[in-house]
Amino acid sequence: MKLYYAGASPFVRKVVVLLHETGQLDDVEIVDVATSPVAPSADVSASNPLSKIPALERGDGPTLYDSRVICEYLDDRAGGKLYAGGWDTKILEATADGIMDAAVLLSYEKRLRPEEKRWPEWIDGQLGKVLGGCAALNARWMPHLRGPLNIGQIGVACALGYVDFRHPDSGWRTGNEALADWFAAFESRPSMEATRPPES
Repeated sequence: MKLYYAGASPFVRKVVVLLHETGQLDDVEIVDVATSPVAPSADVSASNPLSKIPALERGDGPTLYDSRVICEYLDDRAGGKLYAGGWDTKILEATADGIMDAAVLLSYEKRLRPEEKRWPEWIDGQLGKVLGGCAALNARWMPHLRGPLNIGQIGVACALGYVDFRHPDSGWRTGNEALADWFAAFESRPSMEATRPPES
């Protein structure tokens, strides 16, 4: 299998953390690509018609894309333990992905759009989604986050790691002390240490 990868992507990181946690890292060739919405990688576009990462090429079927699809496939391949929590786990994963979506859109607005065309209300709106998601996790999902390892935990950790990486002044920890304490412990896992985004 071949995984199209960019070290800064929280969606890619979620997949690679899962590979670490399920012992499948050696089964996948990691292909580092430079891609963005305005300059997509030709290799990625050839595998995924949406020109987005992650994308997982398989020898026995079509390329998989969307991190949720890839993660569920890889988890099933490893015995199917990370989705064992059923709908609660999937809701937690969806919340994590929503935080990632908003944080990535916020990054695009700040990093790719010319400064004179940036939309402050859009920036505020995406940050509001990030903070709203964090508040919901802190208020509703801490028992699930503290339970046996699942894909929701991996997603939340990768989402929060990306917010810290690209938006360190977001203030997501304010009022979310339980979530912040959980993340401080979870990000010390070897799988998280091994997949930290690049400094640049």
